Amino acid sequence: MAFRFDISARDGRARAGVITTLRGDIRTPAFMPVGTAATVKAMLPESVRDTGADILLGNTYHLMLRPTAERIAALGGLHKFMNWPRPILTDSGGFQVMSLASLRKLTEEGVQFSSHIDGKRHMLSPERSMQIQRLLGSDIVMCFDECPALPADKSVIAASMELSMRWAQRSRDAFGDRPGHALFGIQQGGLEPDLRAESAEKLRAIGFDGYAIGGLAVGEGQAAMLAVLDYAPGQLPEDKPRYLMGVGKPDDIVGAVQRGVDMFDCVLPSRSGRTAQGWTARGPVNLRNARHRDDPRPLEEGCPCPACRGYSRAYLHHVIRANEIIGSMLLTWHNLSYYQRLMAGLRDAIGAGKLDSFVAAFHAEREKGDIAPL
Repeated sequence: MAFRFDISARDGRARAGVITTLRGDIRTPAFMPVGTAATVKAMLPESVRDTGADILLGNTYHLMLRPTAERIAALGGLHKFMNWPRPILTDSGGFQVMSLASLRKLTEEGVQFSSHIDGKRHMLSPERSMQIQRLLGSDIVMCFDECPALPADKSVIAASMELSMRWAQRSRDAFGDRPGHALFGIQQGGLEPDLRAESAEKLRAIGFDGYAIGGLAVGEGQAAMLAVLDYAPGQLPEDKPRYLMGVGKPDDIVGAVQRGVDMFDCVLPSRSGRTAQGWTARGPVNLRNARHRDDPRPLEEGCPCPACRGYSRAYLHHVIRANEIIGSMLLTWHNLSYYQRLMAGLRDAIGAGKLDSFVAAFHAEREKGDIAPL
């Protein structure tokens, strides 16, 4: 079965569709929970699936260091290793290496860096990134790229983008012919429309199965990010999936879907679950706050997740303040459920041609805040 993207509905620039892979369909717009080290923290794989997730994201950098891609391959590949039989996208490791800053040395060949675990030196290049992702058995593989933090001088952004495009060609060459598996290119160019256009043109010339919008959510702020998304998706092929990397606040997702983005990932829902924050239609709720200690209401009325079906805000407040593991488990389950319900609502609204109404209701609900009863 070939990798395929079919668009079933449009509403303005927004699209709803299905990505077909060997391991199952991915409904778009899609949110991918992050399983950095072959686990979505505080969740069982079947529980993640129960929230509505069609695909997970794994991390090349972390898995190459521990337990190593070679060990995972010997044990049957990442899907078997983490007990997730559905599609997996792996990032290239470029973003994580970028964050090492003083511990890395960037050259045309790739990036030499020191492991944050034991200080051991490693080289990550386009060829090595493709090898690692092949060993993991990823369904969707990301090109190796370089992503500078913003703000930065245009000359720095341009040089980084040009290097990433050379690495994109090397990634394409190293990926080879792998029927059923997909390789996504990554557009770079910071906040510069002309650099973004040049990057998109070079990626089109190479040819990929999907295209990511990279280099955002790195310090530029929401207004600047949305300004880029006003034009960047339209620079990429219309008939391929468009993936906005590492962006995940609910209002960011809604705004990006309106502008033609199909795929998202972010650590926010799971990280928030471990830091006492629950995401609801009325915005984030801090369960550490003392106002919840006598509150018999669920975190979010009508939510089908276990946290809302079986437990009160008072209980969640208690287990969080007592540092009980169940607090992280329940809040993470709720947050992932909320995100998947948001994506389902966006898909349904696009299919019905009612996205503007959905977005208006989304913002109106958030403006009410959590003080009033849900």
